Amino acid sequence: MLNLFNIKRLSWGTDTDGKQKVVLSPIEVESLRSELSDLEEREAHLKARLEHIDEILRSARLSSYLQMRTRWTALPGEPVPLDDTEVDDWLPRFVVLQGPCIFLYFMSTDISPQDSTLLSDVVEVGRMPCVIQEEGDTRYYFYIVTRQGLRYECSSGSKLQVDAWVTTLQDECKLGSDSTNLDHSSDT
Repeated sequence: MLNLFNIKRLSWGTDTDGKQKVVLSPIEVESLRSELSDLEEREAHLKARLEHIDEILRSARLSSYLQMRTRWTALPGEPVPLDDTEVDDWLPRFVVLQGPCIFLYFMSTDISPQDSTLLSDVVEVGRMPCVIQEEGDTRYYFYIVTRQGLRYECSSGSKLQVDAWVTTLQDECKLGSDSTNLDHSSDT
């Protein structure tokens, strides 16, 4: 926004037609030019971000906001991880299935992903039990496990969205049908 209110004094004058006009000092004019330049630069940056988002969405096979958290699976001989179901560490992520990768963005407007996983590294995809929350809303869950032992747990309020992710990932990773298909009407 132009910073006209920060200009301490505006001089008013009259032109040859008798109309009033604002007279600015050279410093004030340069300040306004600088602000206009900053705004034009910001506009160009935002347009570039929008074009990037548009390109991602055009080439993505699947994309949506999901609530996510990550866990490491226990290695052979390690104790079972602590039960952390009471820990609320779910974070919203914009997840994109594009080419041979799953990209995780903080927001859909981000230029660079926060993380990525190759589909060739995915060894398991399955559903988790749905949960009916205190407000009466149902949350649907699924997980993705990589060969490195990283487990992405994902959640959405939309059963269709979760079903689309599970089916698409199983097809793309050639994992077959969901052998851990759980009844979505159960609550845990």
